[in-house]
Amino acid sequence: MAKVKLVDVAELAGVSKSTASQYINGRFDYMSKETQERIRAAIKELDYVPNPIARNLKADRTKTIGVVVRDITGFDTSHTIRGVDDFCKTCGYNALIYNTDFDPDIEAKSLEALYQLRVDGIIIASSGGNNKLISDYIGKGMPIVHFQLEHDGNEKNLILSDYRQAAFDATEYLIRLGHKKICFVTQEFKNVKSRNDRYLGYVSALERHNIALDKNLIQYWHRETGFEHSPISILESSTAPSAFFTQHLAITTELLSQLNQAKISIPEDVSLIGFDDIPMAEFFKVPITVVKQEPYIIGKEAAKLLLENINDKAKNAQKLMIACSVTERQSCIKIL
Repeated sequence: MAKVKLVDVAELAGVSKSTASQYINGRFDYMSKETQERIRAAIKELDYVPNPIARNLKADRTKTIGVVVRDITGFDTSHTIRGVDDFCKTCGYNALIYNTDFDPDIEAKSLEALYQLRVDGIIIASSGGNNKLISDYIGKGMPIVHFQLEHDGNEKNLILSDYRQAAFDATEYLIRLGHKKICFVTQEFKNVKSRNDRYLGYVSALERHNIALDKNLIQYWHRETGFEHSPISILESSTAPSAFFTQHLAITTELLSQLNQAKISIPEDVSLIGFDDIPMAEFFKVPITVVKQEPYIIGKEAAKLLLENINDKAKNAQKLMIACSVTERQSCIKIL
């Protein structure tokens, strides 16, 4: 079935394409009621559906933004997207979602596609591998707001959780329960500021309570290969921790899996607190204590900041920190 075009509507209604276009765009000032009715009837008869992006390509704005995320299925990411979409709807904007699977090449192609679609702005949780490309698009006048991670500290408009304070609060929570050997399980953090802030929060809490930093209790996890050292071997070592503090939901779930296979009980054998809430955690045999972020709020604030920048290109750059909270459950116990 051939796609119905605006010119088909105009011909059936007996008007010019320009008049039909004016009707589609709600400009009725010099149009008689009879003409409006003929166009309306033609649209209904032909089942004509305007293409909003194609129509707006001729305008200064498309009323569309792009959202680039690393994993659309992630618990926090999906809630962030919902916050973005809800805010956009209240402002008459549409959001186009691109998923990169943590691949910088896919991320670059997503940015290019959105730029070619002439979106009015972009919200991105970047990989850190396209900083120059993002700067180039900003230089061309594309408003861009970052969320979720701060890589090199040069991101201009940014909405983040207050990672450092959150890590401090979580570590101090364990210390107040009597834990002094707390294993900090993280991805490589030296070149990613947001991850480094979590480490600094952990270290600050230890310093506050006069606990010496033990480098053996800094353990690494990689998305492709998992743990550098088995959590089981860590628990069997001479510097065995009494608690794990994991820095990402994926780390928490893999740790839980390995502890379960080894029949290591939480919290009797080791306590656990994780960064990021766990879906349906309340139904676990032992619900996990977590650092809870506010992804929905982050999404709404990111969309709000982006639209402010779209409406005022001269607006000063902003960095907004959203507070986290420790949700206490049953995976951490008090020790002597």
